[in-house]
Amino acid sequence: MKKKLYTALCIVMVAVAAVVLICATSGDDIMTKKNGGYIVNTTKLGTEVIGYNGPTPLNIYIKGDKIEKIEALPNDETPRFFEMVKAGLLNKWNGMTVKQAATAKVDAVTGATYSSNAVKENVRLGVEYYQKHKK
Repeated sequence: MKKKLYTALCIVMVAVAAVVLICATSGDDIMTKKNGGYIVNTTKLGTEVIGYNGPTPLNIYIKGDKIEKIEALPNDETPRFFEMVKAGLLNKWNGMTVKQAATAKVDAVTGATYSSNAVKENVRLGVEYYQKHKK
């Protein structure tokens, strides 16, 4: 009985170690290095950040510790309202240093408040991730 319990415990420990290893290396799909800069993808970072109809993931392009651009990734927001967010909000961080972007008070787009707030939170999460993980 003790031998079976020990064997089962060893199997569980190996499985847990494998899961931890997989999770520890999965960060590569959050931030990638490209053309001397970084792209932070908030798809996994912002799973709990909900706009009007769901998550609003972004790609945040950073070079020389400055935001180059922010691009919206596919989402389920109402297209008419999210177009307003893309046109009136995503460029607000362009040219800011990462430090400035982390604390910037950017106004929401009128008529698309939920989507705007979700985008702002995704930017905050993405910049925070960059600051902690850049090499």
